[in-house]
Amino acid sequence: MGGDRGPAAVVAGVVDSATRTPSAAFILHGDQAELAKLVARHDILQGRCEIRHADRVVTMHDKPSQVMRSGSGTSMWSCIDSVKNGEAKAAVSCGNTGALMAVSMIRLRKVPGVNRPAIAVLWPSRNPGGFNVMLDVGADVKADAADLLQFATMGAAYARNGLNLAVPRIGLLNVGTEEHKGHAELKLAHDQIAAAAGVGGYEFIGFVEGNDMPSDRVDVIVTDGFTGNVAIKTGEGTAKLISDFLKIEFKATLLSKLAALFALATLKRLQGRIDPRRVNGGVFLGLNGTVVKSHGGADATGIAAAIGLAIQLAQSGFQDRLAARVASAGRAGQDAIAEGASPDISGIGISS
Repeated sequence: MGGDRGPAAVVAGVVDSATRTPSAAFILHGDQAELAKLVARHDILQGRCEIRHADRVVTMHDKPSQVMRSGSGTSMWSCIDSVKNGEAKAAVSCGNTGALMAVSMIRLRKVPGVNRPAIAVLWPSRNPGGFNVMLDVGADVKADAADLLQFATMGAAYARNGLNLAVPRIGLLNVGTEEHKGHAELKLAHDQIAAAAGVGGYEFIGFVEGNDMPSDRVDVIVTDGFTGNVAIKTGEGTAKLISDFLKIEFKATLLSKLAALFALATLKRLQGRIDPRRVNGGVFLGLNGTVVKSHGGADATGIAAAIGLAIQLAQSGFQDRLAARVASAGRAGQDAIAEGASPDISGIGISS
């Protein structure tokens, strides 16, 4: 109910998902009367879609702290509770990101051993599967070495189940690939992530830079929420700028319009590859339940993509294996510190 396009777009996305996945069933949370009218228009949803009435809606302007105190009775709270109570395998929301994380943490609680949950997103890349995983992209602006180790472990689990990668390659985002670069906490995280690679079930390739994010050198990029959020929004803005420039240039002259006509098929294929709606959905990792955050302005195509991701993760059962991986990797990282594998964290690395 709290998305920019309202419940009509959500129901349209559910219809698309119901068509693609005949075994899926849905619980819609929100205004009973409004949702019932929308659902009644689609035969494919009959018998597969339950409506759970909620009087109130969390808006994009509500503060997470406010929702934590008085969010009971909202559609968002009801949605998360359906996962907590075992009625649903996963939750999908287009609403306020901060509020959704706050409600999810209150109702689902963190996986034992996880200090900070993270938001993981798919990033278009040159890899055969077409995407890399990046986390954290905004759950929390801070992250110490232990947090980054947990992000690496959770990101690897997500890549195994979301991208079907047996041994994901992990990279730690830095200002350079050389081991002497970066601040002290990154150096400490570097050694801990490397030490836990065996029990974490991943290959650690070391530091990566911003230009590696869309490359085929890495499968999972690990960073703090502040850096990750700036990176993805910079990437989205740049992609939009290039798209706008292309449209302007193709309309500039008669010759360019003819060129655009001849290149139409190629441009459509390119648009399909970089269409952000195909990868809509950030997954909240580190909670006792699967929560997928759809973009607030997503249309039916984007919402269907988020629901499809939730279905895939629910079917894979990755949530059940995540806790064990996090605990084992954490012990390996601590062992690395105890054995003196970590660097001296009293100094500061200088980048050039």
